[in-house]
Amino acid sequence: MEKNKFHILVVDDDDKIRNLIKQFLNEKGFIVSTAINAESAKLKIDIFNFNLIILDVMMPGQTGYDLTKELKQSKNVPIILLTAKGEVENRIHGLELGADDYLGKPFEPQELLLRVKNIIKMNANINVSESAKIGEAELNLGKMTIRLNKKVKKINSSEKNVLVKMLSSPGRIFSRSEIGKISKISKERSIDVMITRLRKKIEINPKNPKFLQTIRGSGYVLWTK
Repeated sequence: MEKNKFHILVVDDDDKIRNLIKQFLNEKGFIVSTAINAESAKLKIDIFNFNLIILDVMMPGQTGYDLTKELKQSKNVPIILLTAKGEVENRIHGLELGADDYLGKPFEPQELLLRVKNIIKMNANINVSESAKIGEAELNLGKMTIRLNKKVKKINSSEKNVLVKMLSSPGRIFSRSEIGKISKISKERSIDVMITRLRKKIEINPKNPKFLQTIRGSGYVLWTK
C-alpha cells in the first residue's frame, strides 16, 4: 500500500487499544491520528479530511453511537464501530445510525486491516454519475445524499454500493446473498436493517414501498419509476 495516502482517525478511550491500532496500521502504510474521546475527535475532524474513522462505542461523554449519528449528518467519511463482542442488537443500532461496518472486541488486527481495506476499496472504485432519481427521491451519489420532501439525508458507503448496483439493473431481483456481498454485510438481519434504512430515505411511504420492494423468498428489487 502506498504510504501517506490514507489518513485514519482512531477514537478510543483505552490507551492500550488505541496505541496498538495506531502502531499496527502505521506499519501497514497508513497515516493514523488518534483521539481519546468524541470531543477530541471532532476537533481533529474539523482540521483534517480523514478517509476513515475507527470509533469505539463505549466512551465517557458522548458515545460512539451519538458521534456516528452527528457525523453522518454532515460528513461522508466511513466509520467502523468497535463494539463489545456478542452485543448483536448494539451492532444493528450502529448500522441504523449510518456506520459502515463494525468489529467486536477483542479482535484480530488482521481482520481490522481487511475491513479497512474493503471500505477504502469500495469508496475508491465506485464510479457513478453525480445524480439519479428514484420516484420523487433525488440522489447525489457523489456527495452521498438523498433529497426527498425537501429533506436531505446522508447515505453510507454500504448503502451507496447497493444503490449503484441496483440502479444499474432496475427491475432485477437481487438475492440477500448478493446484497450481502455488495454491501460487505454478512448477517441477514443487518442486511434487512440496511434495506429498511434505505426505504426511509427514498420512499414516500416506507412501510408500503413502491420502489425498493421485497420479493418474498427471492430477495429485493429496485424500480426507478
